[in-house]
Amino acid sequence: MKTILILGAGKSATYLIDYLADSCVEKERTLILADLDQSTAATKLKNRANTLAASIDIENGDSRKGLIVQADLVISMLPAFMHPVVAKDCLELGKHFFTASYESDALREMAQEIEAKQLFFLNECGLDPGIDHMSGMKIIHEAKAKGEEIISFKSYCGGLLSPQSEDNPWKYKFTWNPRNVILAGQATSRFIEKGELKYVPYHQLFKRIETVKFPGLGDFDGYPNRDSLSYRKVYGLEDISTMLRGTLRRAGFCKGWDVFVQLGLTDDSFQLELHEGSTYRQFLNAFLPWSETLSVEEKLAELIPDLDFPTFEKLQWLGFFENRKLPLLKGSPAQILQAILEKDWALQPEDKDMIVMQHQFEIKTERGIKKLTSSLVDLGKDAAYTAMAKTVGLPLAIAVDLFLEGKIKGTGLHLPVLPEIYLPILAELERQGIRFVEQEWY
Repeated sequence: MKTILILGAGKSATYLIDYLADSCVEKERTLILADLDQSTAATKLKNRANTLAASIDIENGDSRKGLIVQADLVISMLPAFMHPVVAKDCLELGKHFFTASYESDALREMAQEIEAKQLFFLNECGLDPGIDHMSGMKIIHEAKAKGEEIISFKSYCGGLLSPQSEDNPWKYKFTWNPRNVILAGQATSRFIEKGELKYVPYHQLFKRIETVKFPGLGDFDGYPNRDSLSYRKVYGLEDISTMLRGTLRRAGFCKGWDVFVQLGLTDDSFQLELHEGSTYRQFLNAFLPWSETLSVEEKLAELIPDLDFPTFEKLQWLGFFENRKLPLLKGSPAQILQAILEKDWALQPEDKDMIVMQHQFEIKTERGIKKLTSSLVDLGKDAAYTAMAKTVGLPLAIAVDLFLEGKIKGTGLHLPVLPEIYLPILAELERQGIRFVEQEWY
């Protein structure tokens, strides 16, 4: 009987847990779900047979290894900084390792030893990274098999709200780690456009957007991710003239967010200690010039020349012009901003989220340049069974299931960019309702 260990029972693990726990009896497996809070793990497992809830102190080596040694395969749903630590434990104890997160340099340094021990480590098998790799590689490999050349590849993804839950001017609420949203893009973005290398510093990032359209859903802002250039090698497109990976927000979001960036409210490099009773208005004013005559609103308009009414409305809706008491007085500007947004951007029980992803290809064929878009839209059920949790957790769960069934073979350190890995995962995702719609034209 094979034993699966999942480390972390957070929001993004819901579908992962259900998919693997539901088949434990039929497939003669045991599932251990470990979390800092054992009761959370027990709730997620719902008393299913062959499942066990456990508590874990992730920073305690003995606690981690005591659980890992019981398993054949470990899935890390912990914060990203813990993946290399868990991976190293798995390497030491001879256990296979799976995660949805980015493959780090620390993991790459283990590659030779992973292969030597005949272990299988799979990273970047979630949504973005994950489904984006698999669906993109399918198109790339199909084109290459026909002797066609990919000359442009842009890929965008966003975790947003279902249209029916867009009840604020930002058309946004947190469906993922809020801190990651606050700090998004703070490293310079790098991509290649028409053969020219492009670098977008943080203070320009939310101005340098492209409009991405989805039929029936309207327009979205797309801004570039930190590093698109390294994926030329991952995708086997070293000579491609345009390569960009980006994030999607609703049209108008980026202009509003850019106000926070320009003012310095997303700065995480220093600490504030605000006096008791400080308000939203005072917090905003602290980042504006002093004036004897101008109001906060007037100073903001003077400092941000392109401040239009829709952007002003977004800030107003969040309460920045009111004497509302701040929820946090000590912390970096980014931490205080996060505390403010967590109140108004919290996903309510009745809310439904939405995942949107779109690949945009230009392919040189015998007939000429073919343009192809491949689009995914997935809607969540509620605030627990979100589209984010589904699209992050299911690819990972399917990969684990296929590996234990012997349908994914091999050893070493991998991303899901090989046909023997991505084809069966994509086929099962389609059965689960996660499917792309392709359009092409010349």
